[in-house]
Amino acid sequence: MQWKIVSLATLLLTALSGCASIGPPTVARDRFDYVTAISDSWKAQMLFNLVKLRFADAPVFLDVASVITQTGIQGTLAVSGSWWQNLLQLPFTSSVGVSTAATYGEKPTVTYTPLSGVRFARSLLTPIPPAAVISFLQAGYPVDVVLRLTVNSINGINGPSGYGQRARAADPEFFPLVEKLRNIQQSGQIGLRVRKAGDQVSTSIVFSKKVTPELEVDRDEVRKLLGLDPKAEEFNVVYSSVAANDHEIALLTRSVLEVLTELSSYIDVPAADVEQKRTFPSPAPAVVSGVPVAPLMRIFSSPQKPDDVFAAVPYGRDWYWIDNKDFGSKRLFSFIMFLFTLTDTGEKQGAPIITVPVG
Repeated sequence: MQWKIVSLATLLLTALSGCASIGPPTVARDRFDYVTAISDSWKAQMLFNLVKLRFADAPVFLDVASVITQTGIQGTLAVSGSWWQNLLQLPFTSSVGVSTAATYGEKPTVTYTPLSGVRFARSLLTPIPPAAVISFLQAGYPVDVVLRLTVNSINGINGPSGYGQRARAADPEFFPLVEKLRNIQQSGQIGLRVRKAGDQVSTSIVFSKKVTPELEVDRDEVRKLLGLDPKAEEFNVVYSSVAANDHEIALLTRSVLEVLTELSSYIDVPAADVEQKRTFPSPAPAVVSGVPVAPLMRIFSSPQKPDDVFAAVPYGRDWYWIDNKDFGSKRLFSFIMFLFTLTDTGEKQGAPIITVPVG
């Protein structure tokens, strides 16, 4: 009987010792899960702060600084046996017992860093560099969307603004200008040139020399609207409200905070909140040639939690969301998140502020 007990124990121990490592399989699973969770939380945080801005509430951003996960498995094996003999009765009587137990544990630790102080002010209040605006155009983002969102004026031509007391209609030349620029962008006959001289970096917009008659008409109209040299093919791009000469394009860009407040004006807030002065009414859409200009983004609200959303957050008594079938709003929202990350130039803090063990 003893040899049976020993054989069984040996078999179980061999099985436990032969298990594959549990570490490597968790990498693909955990990375995908955490990337999804962090991405969804960033979208919700950005949307939540847009809603807060619409109601004159201060935005607060919390960065996920690190994620550490400890994963482990423990197993135990217990074997017991006994035998005895009754002197007045044969055969021997024996008994054996085997018990096993295993525990699996996962202990994630998430570190959060509030964006505050100098870093917060720098990332939100610094105007977007004109070179970054031109880079977005070079990367294929629609020029009409980028300029409507990130620029207050171009060579003195004011764009639209829909936020509260600052709301204003665009100058009559603005929408024809961005329409012509959009045609030039779609043709691919516009480029970006960057020059470095020591610590100084200059950016220029360059028109291609190969052009169709139709495109040349658009380029001439752009030069005329911006007051540029009608024969020039290259123009310096600077941050200013007024161009210094007819070879310069002056962009008065917005800060990230201005961009976010501008986007918050597109939120479809409940009529009761407007009547109670909790927020301002949504601005009427601009009209060009008798046709309303589509809003840059659509953010809806309702008392009930919506289905099939790209992002949704509760605020006050209502839910606010972006429809998952609204590709334009989703693309612009992703662009804003990228813009926010790109312009965050604050220093990394040396120590975590908040560390939360989960589980």
